[in-house]
Amino acid sequence: MCLAVPGRIVSIEGSDPLLRIGTVDFGGTRKQISLSCVPEAREGDYVLAHAGLALNVVDEAEAEKTLDLLREATEGE
Repeated sequence: MCLAVPGRIVSIEGSDPLLRIGTVDFGGTRKQISLSCVPEAREGDYVLAHAGLALNVVDEAEAEKTLDLLREATEGE
């Protein structure tokens, strides 16, 4: 089973759609990931990411709902 996690794009490097790299904030942890599958993504957008790759752009409400569920699932650990 694979798990994609939502994060917010805080910056983007590169202009070639196949080579763009985004710095994405995952609840305080920032990672650089490939944006090659989401050429429409812009700074401030939320994306679902898995294994260093943004898979699709999601709206903020959906991203926050998923993040809340993940927080609930990990409480008490």
